[in-house]
Amino acid sequence: AINISDIASCGGRPKHCLVSLGIPKNKNVEFTDKLCKGMIAIAKKYNINIVGGDISRARDLTIDVSMLGFTEKENLVLRSGAIREDMIFISGGIGGSVKGKHLTFTPRLKEARYLVEHFKVNAMIDISDGLIQDLGHILEESRVGALLYEDLIPLNKDVHSLNDALYSGEDFELLFTMPQPQARKLFNRTHILFKPIG
Repeated sequence: AINISDIASCGGRPKHCLVSLGIPKNKNVEFTDKLCKGMIAIAKKYNINIVGGDISRARDLTIDVSMLGFTEKENLVLRSGAIREDMIFISGGIGGSVKGKHLTFTPRLKEARYLVEHFKVNAMIDISDGLIQDLGHILEESRVGALLYEDLIPLNKDVHSLNDALYSGEDFELLFTMPQPQARKLFNRTHILFKPIG
């Protein structure tokens, strides 16, 4: 799901993946079977082909996934495209995700594809390392600054503080920027739940 989220944040569709597992001696066949069934289930849900990989013995449990995705050239969104006066949006609440949401989240693939197919999105990333750090990647690569409005940042119910929401990570929500005319167009789609934050 984490890898699917990475592909989504570029406006792409995941297609193929390689999975390598390092399994410790103390893990039994039932554990490995459940792990593989979980991966196969999510791959099937998103029409992803597991095309290979490797299983070997390891001191610690190790799971390595490499995923390949595709998008149309006109729908590709990078971190480097934000421009001055863009609006900054987020796809959902943040903070407190380490209490369990990060183990059960739904990758925002459908939302990302909706955005790139209907709007001009200048820059996008998924929030895996915290809002501030991931926004920082966009700002650095786009050579712009940002102004965030504290009261507009949507918080999850399990969040302890704004600081937790800004820095804790593992939210896997989309963070994106778009020009103001596109933002007005997005606001007019009342069924869409993207939140402007800056």
